[in-house]
Amino acid sequence: MKKILYTLALAVTLWSCKTGNSSGAAKSNVVEVNINLIDVKDDRVLVTVTPPQIKTDEIIYSIPKTVPGTYSTDNYGKNSDDFKAFDAKGNPLTVKRIDDNSWSISNAKALKKITYLVADTFDTEKGTGFGNDDIFSPAGTNINAGVNFMINTHGFVGYFQDKLNIPYKVTITHPDTLWGATSMTDEDASNTSDVFTTSRYAVLVENPIMYSKPDYTTFTVNGMDILIAVYSPTGKFTAESITPEMKTIMTAQKNFLGKVNATKKYTVLLYLSSMAKDDAHGFGALEHPTATTVVLPESMPKEKLVESMKDVVSHEFFHIVTPLTVHSKEIQYFDYNAPKMSEHLWMYEGVTEYFANLFQINQGLIAENEFYTRIAEKIEEAKALNDTLSFTKMSANVLVQPYKDQYLNVYQKGALIGMCIDIIIREKSNGERGILDLMHKLANEYGVEKPFNDNELFAKITELTYPEVGEFLNKYVAGTTPIPYDFYLAKVGVTKASEKVPASIFIKGQTPYIGIDPATKIISVRPDVDLNIFFTNLKLKAGDVITAVNGKTYNLENIYDLISESEIWKENDPITIKIKRDGKEQTIKGTVKVPFEEKETFKATDTSKEKLKNAWLKG
Repeated sequence: MKKILYTLALAVTLWSCKTGNSSGAAKSNVVEVNINLIDVKDDRVLVTVTPPQIKTDEIIYSIPKTVPGTYSTDNYGKNSDDFKAFDAKGNPLTVKRIDDNSWSISNAKALKKITYLVADTFDTEKGTGFGNDDIFSPAGTNINAGVNFMINTHGFVGYFQDKLNIPYKVTITHPDTLWGATSMTDEDASNTSDVFTTSRYAVLVENPIMYSKPDYTTFTVNGMDILIAVYSPTGKFTAESITPEMKTIMTAQKNFLGKVNATKKYTVLLYLSSMAKDDAHGFGALEHPTATTVVLPESMPKEKLVESMKDVVSHEFFHIVTPLTVHSKEIQYFDYNAPKMSEHLWMYEGVTEYFANLFQINQGLIAENEFYTRIAEKIEEAKALNDTLSFTKMSANVLVQPYKDQYLNVYQKGALIGMCIDIIIREKSNGERGILDLMHKLANEYGVEKPFNDNELFAKITELTYPEVGEFLNKYVAGTTPIPYDFYLAKVGVTKASEKVPASIFIKGQTPYIGIDPATKIISVRPDVDLNIFFTNLKLKAGDVITAVNGKTYNLENIYDLISESEIWKENDPITIKIKRDGKEQTIKGTVKVPFEEKETFKATDTSKEKLKNAWLKG
């Protein structure tokens, strides 16, 4: 999973398994599900489940509390109600709701059908998915009748106790104007009905579907079929408009991975939010073995949208390596309602995030100085979190406080852990091998259907690499000692430096230069901050109400547009700002002056390590 902050928002083996045998014996061992996207009432969808043969007097049906990749307790069952169970004659059976996510059904041997209504999660979001109880949007659901349905299957379909490993047959009826984008194969030729079969519940959960007006592109990269599907409420963006950039990125990723990945199909589902109160506000992506769900604001300029897509899709795609190929028993046998978390988020999320940055310098998509800047930023952001907390302990307890608050460090320190291991292996192998080689070996040792024991991974990694790697893991990952990044970067001839970089025009750190009055919805220059050169150059003053910029009106409703558009303004661009000062309207014309700030970065300074550095970045 990759969560991103947006401006002021402060912020398994997969295969399609046909179960076409219609004999009574076969059918009795299949969970059949119907999701009705046509008759939507009160913004709720009817789900009907035909159970397999039940041989107990009581059975429990559950919708997940937590799903793989989210590292949070979300209670998806809270969005389901009006749960009913019936026998063959249509008589109701006694149902008791056990908790937010589970229902107990009595006289279960007679059970022939259950029904319930599902409401979507986008409607209930209060913020950005950070620091509140919101379900992270890419893991959530959307019900917009006749327009869009985001079907993260764990939000609609549950499982019967002790029956996770039997096949599922899911039929989705939908308007003929909508098309379902997914990596699964539709076995029904109808324009209003899709049928998907999977070998078990875990496979279904890892296959999201997005229904909307057809807007998609397809292309092939090194034997992998790629599908890009887009929902853009106003039509501002199309799949075709972002496909060239996506093809470039995913080609580079496949080239970087080499033989480690044999996935034949991959789907990117991009949902663009209108930013309305009842729409998604948690931006980022959630990975699946053959798909990624991405949620971003539609208001973003294309340049920023593509940049964000490159960031999140790169990260999610590399999850193909870990945890989707290399993972522990906690993930292989995931308990959706009483999950036990693995100790190794440093690998699942950290190494993945490291690869998402390393492949860009490796494949020539970014310059060397940009890569160093990213490393410096991760070091700085990691310092703001608990640098003396055992990473393995945090991982194993990530669902509870105080460890939950440290989760975002998986993208910072986690990536830096991957970098240091990479450098150690490069140094010890004279540049011939790195952490990607280690992941190849782990994939061969374990693989999709062979998980490792959590407490044995460090020893296996040491066996496959060098004693120094094992020492690093025990001291800095399992232990509480902060990592001396300068020491490891010096091994490849890289040392600290500083540079002037463009800063945000409207925000400094976490402090904005502008404020919003919730009552009037007006945007004004704050009186309690020292203004940067952008404001002083245009002679803007504290209390000035900003009503329009370059002919476009701004207020609370589209503040995100203003912030995102300012990020692509260039030095000396002409600008016209309409303001109200002391109740009088004024028009200010001038040029953009971009504020700059001094930031710590790194530079290659030791030429004697040039060969090893090049092996690290380009090998």
